[in-house]
Amino acid sequence: MRRILLLVIAVAVAGFAGWYFWKLSQQTSSASVSALLPRETIFLAHMPDFNQMRDEWYHCDIYQLYREPAVQDFLRKPLANLPKKDAASQTLREIEQLDPKNAFFALTSIDDNSPKLVGGFRFRGSEEDAERVIGKWRSTFLEQSPGAKHEKLQYQHHEIELVTATPFTLATTYDRPWFFAATDITELKVLLDRADHRIQNPEQTLDKDEAYRAAISHRPLNYVAFFYLQPKKFSERFAALRAAVRSTASPGESTLLEKMRSIAGSTRFENGKIHDVLFLGMPKLERDATLSRSSLTLGTKETFFYLSMLLNLGEKMETLNQVAAFGGGVQKIFQSLADSGIAADDWKAAFGPELGSLADWPSSAHWPSLLLTLPVVDMAKADKIIEVLTHADEGALWTQTDKDGVRYFSKQSAASLVSITPTIGLSERILIAGFNPVSVEEAVKRSGTSSSEFSDSQTYKAAARLLPAPTNFFAYVDMALLYSRLDASLRPMLLMAAAFMPAIAGSVDLSKLPSPEVITKHLSPIVSSQRYDGDGYVAESVGPITLDQSAIGLAVLSSVGAATRQKVGTGLSGWGPSPTATAQPALSPSPTP
Repeated sequence: MRRILLLVIAVAVAGFAGWYFWKLSQQTSSASVSALLPRETIFLAHMPDFNQMRDEWYHCDIYQLYREPAVQDFLRKPLANLPKKDAASQTLREIEQLDPKNAFFALTSIDDNSPKLVGGFRFRGSEEDAERVIGKWRSTFLEQSPGAKHEKLQYQHHEIELVTATPFTLATTYDRPWFFAATDITELKVLLDRADHRIQNPEQTLDKDEAYRAAISHRPLNYVAFFYLQPKKFSERFAALRAAVRSTASPGESTLLEKMRSIAGSTRFENGKIHDVLFLGMPKLERDATLSRSSLTLGTKETFFYLSMLLNLGEKMETLNQVAAFGGGVQKIFQSLADSGIAADDWKAAFGPELGSLADWPSSAHWPSLLLTLPVVDMAKADKIIEVLTHADEGALWTQTDKDGVRYFSKQSAASLVSITPTIGLSERILIAGFNPVSVEEAVKRSGTSSSEFSDSQTYKAAARLLPAPTNFFAYVDMALLYSRLDASLRPMLLMAAAFMPAIAGSVDLSKLPSPEVITKHLSPIVSSQRYDGDGYVAESVGPITLDQSAIGLAVLSSVGAATRQKVGTGLSGWGPSPTATAQPALSPSPTP
């Protein structure tokens, strides 16, 4: 009986050990990737598991929003106007078939202005199965590159496929279970030597680099995408350029780029949300200052945007003054400050370093109201600075009033579609600036309280708890509230525009625009937090999309909008009479019958 028991235990232990080592072999850590790359690698992008990332994407909030029947119905017409997606769908299916793991793309050198790129991934199945897919991609590339040369080379029992289409070169090979590619055949051979452990100096690989190891120490374990950038090469070139322009360099002078040791970022999915982490390896810039988020008390239940950051304008005044030299209006403001004897030390003595911003959008208002805040350290000095700034605004009439110990400065703007009255409220505790006196006065009254409807709301508290406490930056956007207000304000305008411009109906059916309830149920708040953690700044953002992604999206939409306006303007410019057209004789009136 004892022997049987020992045998069962031995089998169990062996089975567990086999399972453990199988799981270990299937790990998708980037350690194996960084060991393949040289220590001086400039850029690395890494995706641990493509199919896993795809599956997690299908379960995230933004994809569930896209799959809503009402959204699909609305998108049917605009998507039908796009080029056929059959080729893209086929390529995606082929990638899924390969089941790529540890896919990477790296820039290893930019010497002589000739970038050297390498990449690769681990594939599932046999080399023949992988070649059926990859070979088809290679054939497509050759068909689309007239004059390209294709040859096969042998290196250390590996067959290298070399495609040359001057000035571009692509070398590919297999090292089961890896597929590798490079734009330089020497780089590919060195990559194979590292993969096959033929290189005798393992200390010269990326995973041994101190800056890289510091960067990945701030990376989560369950990421789906990761990038690493070593800015040293770029900062060296920038420093050389500055040295060529200037006869002598100031001792100890360095730019922000030169201070950065590394830049790294990762993305993961978390309970349907997207979570980004960005790391900047560099010395701490702030001096004995910590973010307090004191302006939270100004928020209301209608607040959809809140931002708080350390931005000591007093320490930046010299830099801002140099930048302002290129702009007439801003230069006049700094010149007025200088003429009045106000220097950087006066600004630092008047105001604290924490800049705050809030945006409210009541359901009864067509547009939101925005506030900017600064803590006041010395009201007398702050009052002097504000007076100088308002008098520097030539041609504008600023009125001054005092209410309950608070001084208000207001300026009536020219009549426009949206009437605004820039207003500054200055108390002993805080400076608040806004676009109308009512919102500023109400915010000044709330500044004396210790809490607010906004800071006490469960929506804000739950979002803020998702990230570590910030030390120098914090942002919050209530996406559901923002979208519902945008829908209420813009939907009537869009429907009216469609009525007056029937051509819009060819691209989109605005009558099928989904109701706000369909959209907002998938929209949670976006929250972003930044802190200094030992050897660099760590910025994290969580939401249906992250703060960085929304900023990139807005930039793309702005560029598309600018291009569209330019195209429309070019089209309209052809509506006028041709400058070379000859005058036509006037028609004679018809004779009266």
